[in-house]
Amino acid sequence: MKEEVFQKGKYTARLSRSGADMRAAQALRYRAFIDPDGVGLDQDRFDALCQHVLIEDNAGALVAAYRLQAFESGAQIARSYAAQFYDLARLAAYGGRMLEMGRFCIRPGLRDPEILRTAWAMMTRIVDATGVELMFGCSSFPGTDPRAHLAGFAMLRKRFLAPARWAPGRKAAHLFVFDDELGATASLRAVPPLLRTYLAMGGWVSDHAVVDHELGTLHVFTGLEVRAVPAPRARALRAAAKTTPPPSIL
Repeated sequence: MKEEVFQKGKYTARLSRSGADMRAAQALRYRAFIDPDGVGLDQDRFDALCQHVLIEDNAGALVAAYRLQAFESGAQIARSYAAQFYDLARLAAYGGRMLEMGRFCIRPGLRDPEILRTAWAMMTRIVDATGVELMFGCSSFPGTDPRAHLAGFAMLRKRFLAPARWAPGRKAAHLFVFDDELGATASLRAVPPLLRTYLAMGGWVSDHAVVDHELGTLHVFTGLEVRAVPAPRARALRAAAKTTPPPSIL
């Protein structure tokens, strides 16, 4: 991906330019995922393979970040971060370009919805510029106790499970399967905001959540085919991102 900078209101999203940028993202991730008051770096071997997106306010302070790893087709998906936790054999047959989004985080204490809008505008620009056909990643729920998220998991099971041809299989040692024990209460409001955004665009999830003790979260595999995004939502995203769709999806 070429260098890209995008400004929306009081926030600017840009691609990382240096190791210092990557470390800034890792430091923010540490606060978001591990210790909101601590100082450290959340890092792994995938950071060197990814392009990092930083979102800064007008004062230059980092308010959000995420990372991206591109794949020419599903034949390369075994190299993804998500493949550590999910059996992605079905998605290996996907023929189009893919983009894995991960480690999305916002600085603890910030509640401005414009940050998420800026993040999605930047993502829209990248997807259109590179011809991505499918986005995927691991969407996190806070904590490792599934009982805290039963209403959200019930909603995912009821309306948003992956189509059979792409459905991720079970691979992780510690997981929570969305079965009949979830109960009758299903609530979309119990689903984290980032995942709700994916679902509103036509996204789908695995039939189970992985328990990630390292980051203290539960996560579900999430996929989104670009062509499945409803036309009104696609137009709104591109208007916010000031971009146009590539000829292949006009």
